[in-house]
Parts: sequence; structure tokens; C-alpha cells
Amino acid sequence: MFDIDLMSRTPIYEQLYKKVVELILKGVLHEQDKLPSVRALATDLSVNPNTVAKAYSLLERDKIIYSLAGRGSFVAKPDKLLAQEHILESYDSAVIEALDMGVERETLIGRLDNIIERRSKEGTS
Repeated sequence: MFDIDLMSRTPIYEQLYKKVVELILKGVLHEQDKLPSVRALATDLSVNPNTVAKAYSLLERDKIIYSLAGRGSFVAKPDKLLAQEHILESYDSAVIEALDMGVERETLIGRLDNIIERRSKEGTS
């Protein structure tokens, strides 16, 4: 469920943050669902517990999850606008990176149109 890419240039804590947001938006995680403990998730992913703790801390800061002492971390009442804003910030960064690498505006727009068309045909837009 919490898969990460150890070869990615995106920091692991950021991947975890995004994954939790994605799972909430997709309805896999629901309000009040308990998340794995920092230690358990770190063990499952073979990463440092501080990395998981950082992701959880950022998620808590953004009110996506909350923690109860001695009980663990739980999914807060979803704030879809906050989650969507985070996703759009990632989108903006990807577009800026593409533009910086010389990808043409028309190529980006065409690619976005293709994605939207494909999703529409799948019935998931």
C-alpha cells in the first residue's frame, strides 16, 4: 500500500506524504483509519524511522492526519481542497521542470489533453 521508489530523486518522506494523500483521495484510507506505526512502516519499507516520522509530522502539520499519544496516527477528516492543492503544487513543479528542460508548451498541453481523453474513456475523469 505504501510503496516507494528508492531510486527516485523525490525524497522518501515526500513520497510517503504524497502516497497518504493519494490513498485518502482514492478512498483507500478513510477518516479515523489508523496508519501503521512509524517503526512498523519504517521496517516494512526498509527506511530510517526518522524518515517516516518526518512524513507523518508534515501530514499532521497539514491536518491530514492526527496523532494520539500511545495510540498512534489516524486519518483526519479529509480536506480535499488542501490535498488537491498539494497535488497541484507537485504538478506545477513537474511542469516547471519540463519547461526548464526544453519541453515545448504545445507538447505539455497535448500530453495533458491525451491524459484527460484517456481517463474520460476509462470513465474515471
